[in-house]
Amino acid sequence: MFVTCNALNHDQCTHDVSAGAGADAATTDSSTASQPGRNRIGRSNTGPLRIDIHCHYFNADAAAKAAPLKPFEKEPSIVYANQMTRDINMSQMKVRGPKLSDIAVRLRDMDRMGIDVQAVSPAPAQYYYYADADFGLELARGINDRIAAIAGAHPDRFVGIGSVPLQNAALATKELVRCVTKLDMRGIEIGTNVNGMDLADKRLGLDKFFAKAEELGTVLFLHPMGFTHADRMTDYYFNNIIGNPLESTLAVAHLIFGGVVDRFPKLKFCVAHGGGYMPHAFARMDHGWKVRPDAQTAISKKKPSSYLKKFYFDTVTFDTGLLATLVDQMGAKQVMLGSDYPFDMGDEDPVGLVERVAQLSDAERQQILGGNAARLLKIRSPRRKR
Repeated sequence: MFVTCNALNHDQCTHDVSAGAGADAATTDSSTASQPGRNRIGRSNTGPLRIDIHCHYFNADAAAKAAPLKPFEKEPSIVYANQMTRDINMSQMKVRGPKLSDIAVRLRDMDRMGIDVQAVSPAPAQYYYYADADFGLELARGINDRIAAIAGAHPDRFVGIGSVPLQNAALATKELVRCVTKLDMRGIEIGTNVNGMDLADKRLGLDKFFAKAEELGTVLFLHPMGFTHADRMTDYYFNNIIGNPLESTLAVAHLIFGGVVDRFPKLKFCVAHGGGYMPHAFARMDHGWKVRPDAQTAISKKKPSSYLKKFYFDTVTFDTGLLATLVDQMGAKQVMLGSDYPFDMGDEDPVGLVERVAQLSDAERQQILGGNAARLLKIRSPRRKR
């Protein structure tokens, strides 16, 4: 059968969720394509693995379960979009839909792109924070089990990034522990807000979740799902083009100004889309914090930018100058290769973008292409024979 979902471009789409389709896509498609050393066009032969930190997987079975919740009435990326945007997103599923769920297609694309390992995270449309907490946990568990199965079936090509029901801090913490200790997940993907509430909002009570993530040394991959108050962004696909980086910037600012990174100094975040506008806005934030007492209510001793060393950023910037600025401002040790696979707002050649940044030293380039991610996600990075 077919159900309407909001996966591609974080908007409406159609997926075939016939019985067994999801499981087949996860574990059985083209198993020979994942054999070590087989059909890897453009892969690196020496040095660290090339690790893509920003790659999504869509779980059709979870979407079918969640369909009665009418996601298309709740997700900001759909609510604040005009009909032309919705129509384009629907038509794109004919080409990009298989990339979200078909492992054989994914492996071929990785070989073409020169990617050795993907850190696979859920499609952001599948946070389902608006679900009842228990149902949200059920959906997250199914999504996590599938991603763990993919990584288990192809351990040389994938590691898993899980999902948790952030609408309930206790259940989110419980699923975090299961993801890390039982499923060998290397991180957790979280939204930039929970049903319009910022991550530092005391009503969410997420400190227990952040504390456990810090204790386990688990990176939190911060990924937006459209801007929540985007009445002026419905046209021109602005809710993604402008809204997503704005969401990320706002989320990082709340985590810093709200004292979360101050209370949990060892907690690590990775921010999608090059950190949004943060690499270009931190100086203004520092100035505002310095001159405004109302900006110092949660942090008063250290300027906001000092906390940015707790954050990592992917390379999804689309421009060598912007990527060079990101590296210059945040440091090469804080930047990791990312593609946003397989969305049209992703980078089809993330390795090439890094290699074209002339200012990078060889050591910095290797850090960004895979060394940093290998360290953060605890991925072994052996030197390979030609």
